Amino acid sequence: MGAPACRAELRSSRQPAIANVKALPPPRAFLIDLDGTLVDTLGDFVFVLNQVLAELGQRHVGRSFVELTVGQGSEHLIRSTLAEVGAEAALYDEAWRRYQQHYEAANGAHSEVFPGVLAGLKGLRAKGLPMACLTNKPARFARELLRRKGLDGFFDQVFGGDDFERRKPDPLPLLKTCEALGTPPSASWMIGDSSNDARAARAAGCPVVLVRYGYNHGVSVERVDADRFIDSLEELA
Repeated sequence: MGAPACRAELRSSRQPAIANVKALPPPRAFLIDLDGTLVDTLGDFVFVLNQVLAELGQRHVGRSFVELTVGQGSEHLIRSTLAEVGAEAALYDEAWRRYQQHYEAANGAHSEVFPGVLAGLKGLRAKGLPMACLTNKPARFARELLRRKGLDGFFDQVFGGDDFERRKPDPLPLLKTCEALGTPPSASWMIGDSSNDARAARAAGCPVVLVRYGYNHGVSVERVDADRFIDSLEELA
């Protein structure tokens, strides 16, 4: 959708949510996505990818391309970026190595927590229910980003895209996370920003709530099959 300021302007033009259309079972746990839901990390991705491309002698990519591409893991992001600039697929291994190195250093430096996230997490935490951060981002990057942004203390578990055999939109990460939290999927709410989160939740049997300000591959999130749509995590809290 663009820069955070654009998202904020778009959100302010909408009327506040008046009622939830669909009744959901009371939550016993919250599973929350990271990129596009808690933190606007597009700046990190753009910065790191362009560092890698410059070192490989390739042209840069813009924020609009990255926004359409994130959310399906680092491998997909790097392969898609190489294809976008017309680079040979054989460069993947070297691009991967450089990406890991640069991302570790830049993680969080060009990103910011979305408005309402901190207050929303405090409100959810006050309910006394278990919470997990569940993302397709590599686990070590996810945990470090949460730490650098002061969000790590809210979660009982943090799982990344390399913690399980498969990633969202496969239901396996959600099922394994529910198992780790000790809660049934039917009462474990998945909160995310994209069709990846919704498809995984549907397949796992979890209620799904999507934020309107995220990425979702450039498609309006309200076209996605979800139980509720919110403008801020504060609405849940």
